Amino acid sequence: MRQPLQAWYDDAKHAIWKSSADIKAVYRSASFVGNDRVVFNLKGNKYRLVVAIRYEYSIVFIRFVGTHQEYDRIDAAKI
Repeated sequence: MRQPLQAWYDDAKHAIWKSSADIKAVYRSASFVGNDRVVFNLKGNKYRLVVAIRYEYSIVFIRFVGTHQEYDRIDAAKI
C-alpha cells in the first residue's frame, strides 16, 4: 500500500488543481462525493483514499486511507 500512496502523494504535491475537472483529467476513476471530498482508488481499487480539497488555497487534507471494505463503512462526504 505504501508505494501507491506515495506515488499519489508525489503527484498531488506537484499538481495544480483549480477544479474537479483538473483532477478528472489525470485520475479518471476519481469520484466526487460532495463537501469538497474526492475519492481516489489505489492499487487497482483495493484501497481508497478520501481527501478534502480547498481549491482556492491549493490545500489537500487526507481524511481517510483504508481498504475498499473499510471504505464501505464510512460516509466519505462527512469524514
